Amino acid sequence: MTVHRLLQEELGSIDDELQALEIQIQELLEHQQQLIQKKTILKKKIKQFSDTKSGSSKETESATEDWNKEDFPWSAKIRDVLQKSFGLQKFRPLQLEAINATMAGRDVFLVMPTGGGKSLCYQLPAEGSQGFTLVICPLISLMEDQLMMLEQLGVSATLLNASSSKEHVKWVHAEMLSRNSQLKLLYVTPEKIAKSKMFMSKLEKAYQTGQLTRIAVDEVHCCSQWGHDFRPDYKLLGILKRQFPNAPLIGLTATATGHVLHDAQNILCVSKCITFTASFNRPNLYYEVRQKPSSAQNCIEDIVKLINGRYKGLSGIIYCFSQKDAEQVTMSLQKLGIKAGTYHANMEPKDKSRVHKRWCANEIQVVVATVAFGMGIDKPDVRFVIHHSMSKSMENYYQESGRAGRDDQRADCILYYGFGDIFRISTMVVMENVGQQKLYGMVSYCHDVGRCRRVQIAHHFDEAWDSASCNKMCDNCCQEEALEKMDVTEHCRELIKILKQVDQMKQKFTPLKLIDAWLGKGLSKLGLEIAAPKLLREVLERIVAHLILQQYLKEDFSFTAFATISYVKIGPRANLLKDKAHVITMQGIQGKNKAAKVSLCYFFFLIFQQLILVILAVVYFKVINLHYSLYLRSALIWRGNGSTSFKYLKHTGIIVSVLLAIIKF
Repeated sequence: MTVHRLLQEELGSIDDELQALEIQIQELLEHQQQLIQKKTILKKKIKQFSDTKSGSSKETESATEDWNKEDFPWSAKIRDVLQKSFGLQKFRPLQLEAINATMAGRDVFLVMPTGGGKSLCYQLPAEGSQGFTLVICPLISLMEDQLMMLEQLGVSATLLNASSSKEHVKWVHAEMLSRNSQLKLLYVTPEKIAKSKMFMSKLEKAYQTGQLTRIAVDEVHCCSQWGHDFRPDYKLLGILKRQFPNAPLIGLTATATGHVLHDAQNILCVSKCITFTASFNRPNLYYEVRQKPSSAQNCIEDIVKLINGRYKGLSGIIYCFSQKDAEQVTMSLQKLGIKAGTYHANMEPKDKSRVHKRWCANEIQVVVATVAFGMGIDKPDVRFVIHHSMSKSMENYYQESGRAGRDDQRADCILYYGFGDIFRISTMVVMENVGQQKLYGMVSYCHDVGRCRRVQIAHHFDEAWDSASCNKMCDNCCQEEALEKMDVTEHCRELIKILKQVDQMKQKFTPLKLIDAWLGKGLSKLGLEIAAPKLLREVLERIVAHLILQQYLKEDFSFTAFATISYVKIGPRANLLKDKAHVITMQGIQGKNKAAKVSLCYFFFLIFQQLILVILAVVYFKVINLHYSLYLRSALIWRGNGSTSFKYLKHTGIIVSVLLAIIKF
């Protein structure tokens, strides 16, 4: 029996060692992939630099120089429409190139930052051409915003969706086939293409009569399952180029990696399209991440201080995690005197239109919106975008924050990062293909206190970036305190010890409950003795989040009839701790943890100070009441005890006041 047990232990030890080796191999492969990716980006950058210097690149010429001209047959018409219909005098970078390419009948993919003017690249050609442009858009709210803007410009556009009346559908079908139609832009969701045979038959007839001039696919990253907002119906849009091969297609996105673009091009059957890619960088945007106060009210008050101070009288957007959050934040801001309005997808169109118009007219200062809302707005003077909660992915954050500073003047992008938000969002994205991976990328961005924010964004979008070019336009580049590496190895061992005991007792711990146990709450019930770390809870939360990102811990989800719950379990890399020499570090600002300890002491001192103040205040008023009654009794005998009592009252008041001043100091 003993021999059998020893053999089992040895077998278990070998399994653990093999698992640790597999993890190390995986780490090396990931590092190799990162280096290959970095090498590819650098080679691309060198090639671009060489091509610019020599002017010899065919790809560069075909993608930019050949199309950056105004001597095409349609150029005069395009310039006229730009000025008269859209009220603009000049094109923004890559707009003219994309417009010329699509007017020439070429398939185009356009990657341009939010605020770069992507929509104009299909709206202007539509207004300047015969027939109509079919626009596929993922959100009805985004289509409604576009229609509202086009209506103001006098451009004929409409949409079809599930709630369209029979009369409206009949009118649209007639306009699609009429040679005298004034309809220029027809917006539909991808579901309309995938599920309506009637609509597809009308499109075929429109194509045969030459009325279907162009196809625009907005948010084209939705085609790819590797994109941050994959939609299954987008995968069926390849039928459009197969059925209508001579109708040029233009795909637009603000957030797509090279892998996502390649995947989307194959899905849409436009593998030989021209791709225009603008730099991700918005030099006028300042990026900042702030620790979210634990109290909801404190968070609101912090935001109000910003709005009433730095952004007094300036226009802005606040993004929230849910519609409920958006409504609550709006109410809280209004109570504190901020002119704010809610704007989310489930509002009635007339209510959204009213808020939008009031905001554009500066009658309200702040629009509070959900992250799911498209907001195809062109308000140029948005001076701040505040995220009340972090976005679910870097792509979402980049797109949402990019709605600031469209006038190219300085604007701020401030994100409030809270530990609890990680798990609140993770339970929402757990069913998505790469939802958790995308979320952890966002958490990593929030946690990184060293690297330039632009470097982090550039790395995500496969672009090389030199942090020196940031010009101190992010919080990390403005950081003056030195950085240090904090050894969290023993902290990790303690957490694993707790989780092992929890597992043995057939229990589960949420992240918040795990930290409570780490601080000593309920440890006796687990039969453990672990010294509570002398660090602020904020630091402990950062450690737990860091260990989850590094896979020493992991999330485990439980599904109930009403909710999805996130628990913490031991992660795959925990086996590496069997090696006594293994060290886990976490980057932080030098002295912050020491400051945390001092702050803890100071916190208790403040409580003690306030307690003494209350006691002295009670004593002070007791003395006043006592001597005031004596004073009244002796008022008739002014020269007697009353005078003495009054003097005693005066002296006592002075003594207590001095004590109060000393304690307050």
